[in-house]
Amino acid sequence: MSEFIANHLEHYQNLYNYCCGIAEGSEGRALYDKYRTNIESVSPEDTMLLLDDLLQKYDFARIKKIVAKLINIFYKSLNSQKWEKPKEGHFLYYLILENEKAKELIEGIRDIIKKLNTLLPEAERTRLFTEMGRLIAELKSYELHYIKKENILFPYLEATFAKYRCIQLMWSFHDDFRSLIKQLEELLKHSSPDLKQLNRVTADLFFVVLPIMFREEKIVFPVAYRSIPQSAWHEMMQQSHETGWCYIQPPAQQAPAGDASALSNGFIDLFTGVLTREQIILLLETMPIDVTFVDENDTVRYFSGSAHRIFPRSKAIIGRKVQNCHPPESVHMVTRIVEAFRKGEKDNAAFWINLRGKFIHIRYFALRDSDGTYRGIIEVSQDVTEIRSLEGERRLLDWE
Repeated sequence: MSEFIANHLEHYQNLYNYCCGIAEGSEGRALYDKYRTNIESVSPEDTMLLLDDLLQKYDFARIKKIVAKLINIFYKSLNSQKWEKPKEGHFLYYLILENEKAKELIEGIRDIIKKLNTLLPEAERTRLFTEMGRLIAELKSYELHYIKKENILFPYLEATFAKYRCIQLMWSFHDDFRSLIKQLEELLKHSSPDLKQLNRVTADLFFVVLPIMFREEKIVFPVAYRSIPQSAWHEMMQQSHETGWCYIQPPAQQAPAGDASALSNGFIDLFTGVLTREQIILLLETMPIDVTFVDENDTVRYFSGSAHRIFPRSKAIIGRKVQNCHPPESVHMVTRIVEAFRKGEKDNAAFWINLRGKFIHIRYFALRDSDGTYRGIIEVSQDVTEIRSLEGERRLLDWE
């Protein structure tokens, strides 16, 4: 046993040395020849551990830049390894189904691009641009796949697999997908899009989406399947119904574990009133705002229900560090706000954005107890599109 452990430690150290060499720009062929045996037997777990260690040694941008090269080098070994794929009813089973449909859309877009780069009658060219716009619109809904990963799968993986930082890389590539879809939508608004730009952005899209699928099905999903306890997959399926699915018939909802009727409905003293648990929930769910509460330890403790939801949430984020609930490119802003609140330098912050045709106002407030001690932060987001358009006054009821 001790010999096996020693051999595996040596195997992993060799892989790590190889990856560090690539990160530092060493000559690739000589490195490959030196560590060929280790490279040809790399596992999904090895890959996740390596990326985690690399992200702790080098800056994020450097590792993001070389990750495609590393995975390509590991491709043969990763692709040859079999894992017991989950059966129907399992959360990962449906994520894989979504991938299959997305691959079909990618192939359809690829075929159109090939045709557009040949000599065509103008009418046929116009028809192909229109068809490509339709396929891009359909591919856009694939974002639901990424939202389920970010808000459901990733939190559970963080809780069960200690070296999870490679999912931060994956999240960053999700954001690249979102950006590229927006660029394609803008290009295709024109009756005669710039074909050179269309070729470039479409190629970038392919180089983002297809590698993510490979990394899911050959690295992240096998590791998650082997690491996350069976009971947690049931919870993930329950949470997925609120987020929704793309391209597939929504799976049948499974009965929730436990009996909700056994929960207490006693009164709670709120100092300015006494309410039941049910009344508190109704009050919070009815207010036209999207609220998230993070405690003084940067742990997500609560978010409001779906009636006025603006940003995707799932119960999997409860207990998760707030820094892990944001893509790497924006986590610095979250950290800055939290630290300023914690130190007492600031008490609130505000942003406003345009999102899917709506004007969203986002505010952050520091929570402090009667002694002024920092107890957490609340994020309050609201669709203020209609409010911004109000003029004059309305003093009478207008229900007619």
